[in-house]
Amino acid sequence: MAVVMSMVWAGVSPAQYDTVRDAVDWEQLAPAGAQLHAAWFDAEGLHVTDVWNSQEAFEAFMAERLAAEIEKAGITGEPQVSFAPLHRRFVAPGITGAA
Repeated sequence: MAVVMSMVWAGVSPAQYDTVRDAVDWEQLAPAGAQLHAAWFDAEGLHVTDVWNSQEAFEAFMAERLAAEIEKAGITGEPQVSFAPLHRRFVAPGITGAA
């Protein structure tokens, strides 16, 4: 069953996020089980909402590809992460790819 992953990581900057994104290259080499990724910033830091095939798929991506690059980018602390079963997903017509 697909899941929604919500993450808040205090103190992460847009530059750090971009460094990790570029190093992992998830937009060209999509992680197994990834369906959707949205990220934004506010005064608290990084916010992410993802849809994954399963919680295990996200955890594998974190362990195998993401964690080492997070450390290299100097990101510290621990994110607040939660998972919930996906009830419904809608993608507007004509919306594809990264932006």
